[in-house]
Amino acid sequence: MTSAERLSRIYRRLGLIETPAVDLSNAVVAVDAGWVFDESLIKALAGRQGAVLVDETGRAVAVHAPADIAYAASEALAAGQDPTGLDPRLTRLTALELGSAYNSALRKREPPVLERLTPETVRAVEARLFQGSYKGVTDLVTKYVWPTPARIVTRWAAIARMTPNQVTFIGFLLTLAATWLFWQGQFGWGLVCAWIMTFLDTVDGKLARVTLTSSKWGNVFDHGIDLLHPPFWWWAWFMGVYAVGQSIPYAGLSLAIVIGGYVAQRVEEGIFLSLFKLEMHAWRPFDSFFRLITARRNPNLILMTACVLVGRPDVGFTLVAVWTALCFIVHAVQILQGLAAPKGSITSWLAK
Repeated sequence: MTSAERLSRIYRRLGLIETPAVDLSNAVVAVDAGWVFDESLIKALAGRQGAVLVDETGRAVAVHAPADIAYAASEALAAGQDPTGLDPRLTRLTALELGSAYNSALRKREPPVLERLTPETVRAVEARLFQGSYKGVTDLVTKYVWPTPARIVTRWAAIARMTPNQVTFIGFLLTLAATWLFWQGQFGWGLVCAWIMTFLDTVDGKLARVTLTSSKWGNVFDHGIDLLHPPFWWWAWFMGVYAVGQSIPYAGLSLAIVIGGYVAQRVEEGIFLSLFKLEMHAWRPFDSFFRLITARRNPNLILMTACVLVGRPDVGFTLVAVWTALCFIVHAVQILQGLAAPKGSITSWLAK
């Protein structure tokens, strides 16, 4: 899309009224469409009347002007001039002074996007927008394996005008297919479906963020699938092990640990968030590191895939049970450490 179309989407999402000419009865948020802006910057600008946003070279690229100088400030911006001298109420601010490097929703520390758009920089700007849409604290597969192929597929999906919900629905069908295949003991094909689903689970969120097409329903659909399907996969895997003539030591206990442990860990994360108003994995560097490998879907799939490759899906299930139990203990310790910490000291290391 063009920068102007992208800005129009941002304005609509923020409830700003787009007008073909300056409305002299209201304050005006005017931006130069020769730059690409992070949505958070436009939101911050809309909430700070008198702000003049400048890029890294010091050029004014956006302004939130009071009504009485809105026309003059917009004209100055359009002419490539700095409107700051028009009125002492206007203040120059960089992207970091206006916005924030810490994104709590994506659990990452990264400067907001503000990039000059030219024919030569299109791909670099696309890459920067994609990078800005990526979560900073996540599992090791999503963080280190998926970024490059996900950017390619996200771009293809955007060009094809696919919606994030369409990508999520394909992932949902693969989730059902993987469950059935695991239950039948067809672990190889089940893993193919499962890994493609996890990849598309990365793509749909990035597509929603870079094209500014996220929605409440899409968020519920995507996160609902993410939250609910893992226990069904592990249960189906358990049944598949017996379908191929293998068995699992302490079968009932192992199944209870894998499924109950998954639920218990999500409860632990909820308890931490409720107590400290911060996601557990964003607290300290160790907590962010442990999110890479904690007993969630992708790390568990790594263990199971490795064991299927040597013909032992039963061992894969046992390893997941052991790892789930250990991770439950680690998360319990994290909660206790939070309770023992001085009041008000629980903040994200990424925000410091």
